Amino acid sequence: MKQNFLKLGLAFMAIFTFSLGNAQQTSGDVGKTEDLGRSSALDGTIRVIDNKGTKKFLQVKNGITLLTDATPDGGIVSTWQLGGELTDDTYIDASGAIYALDGIALETGVASTDAVDGDVANGGGAGTGWTVLVRDEATGETRKILATSLVVAGQLTMPAPADGTAPALTDGSIPPIYQKVWVYRNGAKLVANVDYTVAAGAVTLTPVATAPNDWEIFNGDVFEVQWVN
Repeated sequence: MKQNFLKLGLAFMAIFTFSLGNAQQTSGDVGKTEDLGRSSALDGTIRVIDNKGTKKFLQVKNGITLLTDATPDGGIVSTWQLGGELTDDTYIDASGAIYALDGIALETGVASTDAVDGDVANGGGAGTGWTVLVRDEATGETRKILATSLVVAGQLTMPAPADGTAPALTDGSIPPIYQKVWVYRNGAKLVANVDYTVAAGAVTLTPVATAPNDWEIFNGDVFEVQWVN
């Protein structure tokens, strides 16, 4: 009897480990891969008998899902897997240990040298820097992005080529949003949407002739543009 209970435990561990490496399944039957043991699911629980002959029930909750296949050869097969509803507040104490999520996809279009994720902490790779976990609202997938890619800043400085002639303040990364672009003339800040306008990739200076905001461009004026994306 003790050997049978041990085999049942090993069967649960083997099936649980296998489920981690496959796409999440939330419904339907789970095909049996080995004839390691049999179980019967009763209202979301599994009935077992311990080595003293006592009937006991194993059940799942709080983020663990039970799937039962009632039609395989040889009897009912129940599978425990990660995934499900959290019914209680859940805390993981990582004191003195490394808690890592490996294999999280990097946001498309962002270069990274961190190919082995948390395994680097154990000396297993050559990743560098920091990444931030983000959620793809379209799919719900957890992804990551380099911390250095969260805010990208730019700066451009150009002198006026002649009196009354504005320099070409263009850069492909200039955003078309006033709140993200700042323009200075000889160190003095110009007023957004009054002294200049912004478009994707460009800033256009708009000298004003009406007091009290009047100003004009002189040869040698230095214009500086700063922005963030």
